[in-house]
Amino acid sequence: MLSWKQFRHGVIKGFPVCLGYIPVSFTFGIMAVQSGLPVWLAIFISISNLTSAGQFAGTKLLAAGAGFLEVGLTTLVINLRYMLMSLALSQRVDTKVSMGHRLLMGYGITDEIFAIAITETEEITPAYMYGLIITPVFGWTLGTALGALTNGILPASLSNAMGIALYAMFIAIIIPPAKQSMPVLATIVIAIVVTCILRYIPIFSFISSGFQVILATIVAAVIMAALVPITEDGTAERGQQA
Repeated sequence: MLSWKQFRHGVIKGFPVCLGYIPVSFTFGIMAVQSGLPVWLAIFISISNLTSAGQFAGTKLLAAGAGFLEVGLTTLVINLRYMLMSLALSQRVDTKVSMGHRLLMGYGITDEIFAIAITETEEITPAYMYGLIITPVFGWTLGTALGALTNGILPASLSNAMGIALYAMFIAIIIPPAKQSMPVLATIVIAIVVTCILRYIPIFSFISSGFQVILATIVAAVIMAALVPITEDGTAERGQQA
């Protein structure tokens, strides 16, 4: 039996996220329609995925004529963090919670929802998670619909300017952890360097933008995993093994 009190608590917690999602998803709606997708498909992508950066990357690749394998691998790499977030939250969920509830809760895991849920002092329940998820999903879908439907009404300059929200979203994701952790900062720098090498050195011109992201992510992760492995207690230390 789901608790209405816990559900309401989740709704209240998720409301600020809902408001924050609207301008970013508004930009996605505009971009999706400008890329040639019909309005209904843009809305369907948002309500069925809720992956923010993954949606932007996947839609741009589709518009560029990328194959399904490239789109799938790119969005997989971008969204792998959600798997780790879900694993972390699963440790806070009662073992009696059914698989159906767990799958529905996993659907709504995003960076912001995870950040709120993981700070809860009480045990995480399906009712709380449903409340926490439902308002951001509504805001993300509403913003997408508004952007897709008003794309032809807004001036081109305003529509293009809204695209800065995408860069702001990425910056908001990477800057806070980079300021607190040197390994995170080093990982970002390595990924940027590898991306620049793949993009601007002619010998690598045959590699598409989607696979450039995949290669940069893998190279940065492998290098930092070797240099700064995670110990059993969850802390990072430089590998000095002989």
